[in-house]
Amino acid sequence: MSPVFPMLTVLTMFYYMCLRRRARIATRGEIMNSHRTIESNSRASPLNAEVVQYAKEVVDFSSHYGSENSMSYTMWNLAGVPNVFPSSGDFTQTAVFRTYGTWWDQCPSASVPFKRTPPNFQSQDYVELAFEQQVYPTAVHVLETYHPGAVIRILACSANPYSPSPPAEVRWEILWSEKPTKVNASQARQFKPCIKQINFPTNLIRLEVNSSLLDYYTELDAVVLHGVKDKPLLSLKTSLIDMNDLDEDDYEEKDGCGMDNLNKKFSSIALREGPSNGYFDKLPYEVSQIFTMRDTGDLPSDCCDPLDVTAELIVIMACRFLKVCGSELVRLELSCSHFLNETCLEIISEMCPNLQDLNLSSCDKLPPQAFNHIAKLCGLKRLILYRTKVEQTGLLSILNFCSELQHLSLGSCVMIEDYDVIASVIGAKCKKLRTLDLWRCKNITENGIAELASGCPLLEELDLGWCPTLQSSTGCFAKLARQLPNLQKLFLTANRSVCDTDIEELACNCTRLRQLDILGTRMVSPASLRKLLESCKDLSLLDVSFCSQIDNRAVLELNVSFPKVFIKKSFTQ
Repeated sequence: MSPVFPMLTVLTMFYYMCLRRRARIATRGEIMNSHRTIESNSRASPLNAEVVQYAKEVVDFSSHYGSENSMSYTMWNLAGVPNVFPSSGDFTQTAVFRTYGTWWDQCPSASVPFKRTPPNFQSQDYVELAFEQQVYPTAVHVLETYHPGAVIRILACSANPYSPSPPAEVRWEILWSEKPTKVNASQARQFKPCIKQINFPTNLIRLEVNSSLLDYYTELDAVVLHGVKDKPLLSLKTSLIDMNDLDEDDYEEKDGCGMDNLNKKFSSIALREGPSNGYFDKLPYEVSQIFTMRDTGDLPSDCCDPLDVTAELIVIMACRFLKVCGSELVRLELSCSHFLNETCLEIISEMCPNLQDLNLSSCDKLPPQAFNHIAKLCGLKRLILYRTKVEQTGLLSILNFCSELQHLSLGSCVMIEDYDVIASVIGAKCKKLRTLDLWRCKNITENGIAELASGCPLLEELDLGWCPTLQSSTGCFAKLARQLPNLQKLFLTANRSVCDTDIEELACNCTRLRQLDILGTRMVSPASLRKLLESCKDLSLLDVSFCSQIDNRAVLELNVSFPKVFIKKSFTQ
């Protein structure tokens, strides 16, 4: 047997275990079921009738705008029937990813793209949805209610997350794909791309999005999967065709969805046997690159049997890989890697002494104690812990030993008890810090902000969005402006207390400011914004959505005077 087969078997089995674990975990499923009505519409017929069903469960996603302890603006809103559609506008009952536009790629915390990333891979976020019944897909409809156009790829998986037994292999097939395109409308729509047929049934659908061309956050309400229980005739005739030979452009709407168009394409491809390398070329690009860096012949022979695959075996494989090249690794991107456990982080910390960049974003299955090992990576310069279960003790240890940190993300880390203590240690230990993400930290006060401002004078980016315990009346925002003159990005999202005094302090002291988000404040006037725009010549993004004193006329006047600035104004429904 080729040495590739053991490795592929391990990856297949392990990915299945991840799916099973996410499908069985009660917390999120219970949250969804307690807030939503799940509906699966099946149309009975003696023939191979179409089954129409909404998503039963959200099993995985990369990010969301909402809180981990709420349903507002979270991916979990994609489960069940629509709440909003066909209405248009900004609704809390929809699913919203955390970013939009190009602003996040232009801020100091943006990471440098990998040079060998395939040019046709443009996905930025994803969400995976499980449906009740496995079907051969005939259509996938996405109900978009605000700023549509972010979905660029739809995939189907052969694994059934509700099956009691593991599959022989896990395959992902692209149903539809398109380059990011600009949609010049913000109104709701039912997105109905023309999908290709596949030769296996599925009840696991993945949406991938790219929001770089959007003027604001896209909002999704529901996903509808259409399909049939029996394999369609077309799939039976073409089951041996390697679907990778079909250009993605052949499935764009511009070419239509007719059978004639598809048959022409199929007739031009010779039938042949499947690949002889265990579908290695179907692995994600990043995974295949990892395993081409070392001799897979060193893999243990006992991993040939699927019944012998365990989490410990995955750790053994990772250990052998890191023993060879771990000392040379400087960057490790592991976002959304749900297979990671404490042993994995222990191995990384011991075998990657020169690691400078570690991304564990949305690794929400890592136990709190696992993060203690990160403290051994004293040379870290960038650490992303967004949506992880890091606790205060582990984080304090990291901060005390990783004094070289320049970029730190603690957004939506709900297990931290006292952010004031964290901020104090950051100010005392992380003197080189340039960017800090405290998105949705629930208990930081003016005391913590004072420690940050005095201890980290190099800060260029600070995200304090949805931090409800901060009040402008304490002078915390004014002090920030006076002590952090290098600020380029400041997010004070949903802080209703931000006032004209704060804006004027920013205008006087933070002239390098490029991005400012003051969504939701009731205390800022057009006059103070004009002062800010006159002073901050590099300002490119100003979000004043739901700011009660800033009406349409004020925004229009500011746009005329400052045409280079993107001034975003959204209103309630």
